[in-house]
Amino acid sequence: MTGDRAPPAAKRPRVRLRWLGVPAAVLAALFLLWLGGLAWFARSIPDEVNDSATATDAIVVLTGGSLRIQSGLALLTAGKAKKLFVSGVHHGMDVPALLRAEHQSSDKVACCIALGYDADNTLGNALETAAWMRQEGFQSLRLVTASYHMPRSLLEFSRAMPEARIVPHPVFPERVKQERWWAWPGTASLIVAEYQKYLLALVRPALGQSGAGRASS
Repeated sequence: MTGDRAPPAAKRPRVRLRWLGVPAAVLAALFLLWLGGLAWFARSIPDEVNDSATATDAIVVLTGGSLRIQSGLALLTAGKAKKLFVSGVHHGMDVPALLRAEHQSSDKVACCIALGYDADNTLGNALETAAWMRQEGFQSLRLVTASYHMPRSLLEFSRAMPEARIVPHPVFPERVKQERWWAWPGTASLIVAEYQKYLLALVRPALGQSGAGRASS
């Protein structure tokens, strides 16, 4: 009959489409949140060494990238700490071999270098270093790692030893282009991957996961 209302079934497709839009809106919101976090994370990556003068009890180097051990040795030679601890070293590497690989003489600094072999990721580095710091009775350290790795390293180290004073000392590998990082595919991929690892490290305590293992990453 003319003027009768449409049967209820005629409205169902529109209602179904409306409900389908809800997950899409949630996913879009989550993506924007993730993207905003990525922008914040990229800005938090240091682009210089803010404190190069403060002396600490120890210098801690996390293996896994260029310039790290070299910078740690230079800091030790300059008298910036009592000892150098290198975390995440491969089994079979000893202090003389490490110094030979870095083309350094063992005469001056070999006595003040300790190696850690038990870490396989950043959390492992933090736990290994915390145990060594307690053994040595040290309360402060200068942390040497790549700039892009520094935010996650500081997160893990501050959790593992909240009582310690940690001075970040980033190094800057040539292959990592921090300025306009999004325009460099290799750097963009590296920073996105590191951001994902940072997020996992951030929520890991709530998930009840330990995540400790053996070599740095």
